[in-house]
Amino acid sequence: MSDLIISGVEAGYGHVRVLHGVNLKVSDKPVALMGRNGMGKSTLAQAIMGLNATTAGTITYGDVTLTGLSPTKIANAGIGYVPQGRRVFPSLTVDEHLRILEKRNGQWSAKKVYELFPRLAERKKNGGAMLSGGEQQMLAIGRALMTNPTLLLMDEPSEGLAPAIVEHLGNSLRDLVAQGQRVLLIEQNLRFASNLCDEIVILSNGEIQATVSSKELRSSADLQNKYLGVA
Repeated sequence: MSDLIISGVEAGYGHVRVLHGVNLKVSDKPVALMGRNGMGKSTLAQAIMGLNATTAGTITYGDVTLTGLSPTKIANAGIGYVPQGRRVFPSLTVDEHLRILEKRNGQWSAKKVYELFPRLAERKKNGGAMLSGGEQQMLAIGRALMTNPTLLLMDEPSEGLAPAIVEHLGNSLRDLVAQGQRVLLIEQNLRFASNLCDEIVILSNGEIQATVSSKELRSSADLQNKYLGVA
């Protein structure tokens, strides 16, 4: 299996630099990237996917250098992206979202996504605009899985969802991890992140500040206040 290796990455918007020499490695175990709002987490996700150009450093996945590649080529290299805000198409049905990406002999099929998220099977004829926030998030994850990724990159999947939906989503993602799916999770919800990932990387002011175990972070109010501002 390929490792995602981020080395000395810098990126930003216009003349504003957001990331300052970020180094991160994701191997076989799921990793959560956490930090306060505005610290550069989504910028890093966009840099990985080629949606925001890097100004320094390299990003590799296995033997493929992702730096400078188009998002399509990065997806073809094995990274599935679940963007913040879901970004489903309002006029396409659930089934159309999935079938348009279905590959012959691929690991993932629409049928398999429906087995993972039975609620989507019930709503398969509904357009994206007719889905609840939780259903849209399930669809965004299912759509990413249809690209048959070896690494799933998710940006704030629990954002704006009711606690019961977050718990259901977390259970489904744990099933995926148990089946061998690699995950890089960008999250604000400590409980959600720590239930899925044993390793939590803290990003603050565009730099990696610490790597801690989820158990250590959940049990320390001081660490939560220092890195997340939530204690």
